[in-house]
Amino acid sequence: MYKKIDEILGSNKCNIIKVIDKGWSNDKKYYIETNNGKRLLLRISDISHFEKKKQEYEAVKKLDDFDILMSRPIDFGACNDGKEVYSLLTWIDGNNAEEILPTLSNEEQYKLGLKAGKVLRKIHQISPLEDQIPWEERFNCKIDRNIKAYQTCEIKFKDADKIISYINNNRYLLKNRQQSFQHGDYHVGNMIVSRNGEIGIIDFNRLDYGDPWEEFNRITWCADVSKLFASGRINGYFNGDVPDSFFKLMALYIGSNQLSSVPWAIKFGQTQVDIMIEQAQKIIKSYNGFQTYIPNWYVPNYND
Repeated sequence: MYKKIDEILGSNKCNIIKVIDKGWSNDKKYYIETNNGKRLLLRISDISHFEKKKQEYEAVKKLDDFDILMSRPIDFGACNDGKEVYSLLTWIDGNNAEEILPTLSNEEQYKLGLKAGKVLRKIHQISPLEDQIPWEERFNCKIDRNIKAYQTCEIKFKDADKIISYINNNRYLLKNRQQSFQHGDYHVGNMIVSRNGEIGIIDFNRLDYGDPWEEFNRITWCADVSKLFASGRINGYFNGDVPDSFFKLMALYIGSNQLSSVPWAIKFGQTQVDIMIEQAQKIIKSYNGFQTYIPNWYVPNYND
């Protein structure tokens, strides 16, 4: 391992190397401190992922000119005699938002949510690739896949039919939706809080291009940790003026994502399946059996 890392770093020798075992990515991840004081994040994958990792690296570089606290790309290439591909990035300090939010005051939670929403708005300023399939066509195919994956899955959860009904009744909302760059997995598990109270964004390895509002499909994980943070994230994104159509689409995106979560979880074992079933029930309850489209955790205005 050390020989491989020395090859990547060149003259910058390592003082500290720590394996990072958090997250769902198959990448091998390392925290590195060099002898000249640099603190880095190294991600290594099998060479079969070269083109995908190259696209990810080049896409993240588009954010270089944006004032966002995030790991910045430094270098990319093949290593280990061409058997693996690596991405080298700057390291950002902070505490995991999922862990730190419950320790903060209500006001601090909400303000961090506002910041997270504004950061996401910046990310969505990056234009999509020119050859993107129209969003209505693309996401309807995804909905069909998610419904089929759930219906053919041996594990079911209560009131899934209500999610499916809502989705099918609101597919028309996908028409003429614009697309942009997407982080791809934007929730508290991929955010850090710095010492001076700034929100930092990590793990862009699921980045994509699509409807920017789809980025709210995992906001339920934020709401589980802090309703005020999740509400602030919405209000900050829209600068306090949230359109009604957003909530209708967010419910569709959350519902579609949740349908696919149980089939996805099976390969990770019963514990993950149980987590996703519990999450599905929380979501269905928050939408009153999908009879409403604004979740009951949402706070339109917060005043301490």
